[in-house]
Amino acid sequence: MKLKILAVGTKMPDWVERGVNEYVKRMPRDMPVEFIELAPGPRQKSSSVDKAIAQEGDRMLSKLREQDHVVALDVPGKRWDTPALSGHMEQWRSLGQDIALLIGGPDGLDARCLARANQSWSLSPLTLPHPLVRIILAEQLYRAWTLLAGHPYHR
Repeated sequence: MKLKILAVGTKMPDWVERGVNEYVKRMPRDMPVEFIELAPGPRQKSSSVDKAIAQEGDRMLSKLREQDHVVALDVPGKRWDTPALSGHMEQWRSLGQDIALLIGGPDGLDARCLARANQSWSLSPLTLPHPLVRIILAEQLYRAWTLLAGHPYHR
């Protein structure tokens, strides 16, 4: 099983890359994490935000395979604590599919991406900056795996 994180936004600051890479490298070989960055849709005064979201949705949907189990990160989604995430991770492992976690752009995910999702997860009711979401997500995936593995990291 591979954990694919599809994230709108490119050219992250070095501190984001370092933070994400720290947790990605800790993941086991049988559960690798791959970040796939997608270009954001253009947002200008003369263009529609809906058009930008649709373009981001097109890019995101083109990276999904039919057999992927999709989890949309969405503020109105279900809130999971770390043990619940660990439980979901255990279920995902039993599916025998790759898991695609979707991080939308500044205006959220395209409705088609939300419709394609098998699950919707809210990291927080707070509005978090997208670079920070990447680090939090990578750390929480690692933390959830350590619970499954009986590793002492989650104390």
